[in-house]
Parts: sequence; C-alpha cells; structure tokens
Amino acid sequence: MEETKYYYTITEVSEMLGVNASLLRYWETEFPALRPEKTKNGSRRYKQTDIDLLRRIHHLTKEQGYTLEGAREQLKKRKPEPEETQQVVETLKSLRTLLEEIREKL
Repeated sequence: MEETKYYYTITEVSEMLGVNASLLRYWETEFPALRPEKTKNGSRRYKQTDIDLLRRIHHLTKEQGYTLEGAREQLKKRKPEPEETQQVVETLKSLRTLLEEIREKL
C-alpha cells in the first residue's frame, strides 16, 4: 500500500511549483486563505489544500498575468470545477476505505 504524504516542506512545495521559497512566504502575506501550519520551530507544513491554492495563485499571477489584487478577486469568485469536486469525492472515498481498514485491524 502506497503511503500518503500529508504535509510538505516549503522546499518541497517551492520545487513542485518552480518558484523560490521567499515567493511562497510573500504570497502568505498577500492571500489570507493561504495559511500553512507552522511547527514549534516555525517551519511551514503545507497540506494538499495549501498546495492546490498555491497552484491556482501561480496560474493566475504567472501564467494568466493577473496582479495580486486581480488574483485575489478571481479566487473569491471562483467556484470549484466539476472535476475538482469529483477529485474531492474520490479522495474522501479512499480515506473512508483507509479508515475502515484501520478499524478492522483494531
């Protein structure tokens, strides 16, 4: 069974997106919805939802040419696409299966 990774470091996320870690920290100050968890020593721990948001921010600012204000506005009015909704449903189904397996082992 493949192990699912729940948290990613800022280095891992910056490599995924091809941007500097400093840009990720800056975007945290500009986008209120982006709030990765921080450990006791201040290291950021990004969840998949954080990474998904960062990908949308990156797409809007770097690929579509939106300003930060424009990107914020787009994020506010954007509704989930049907394939995103389906992806959430599939993730929840697999999580349910995993939890049922764990319950059986207990």
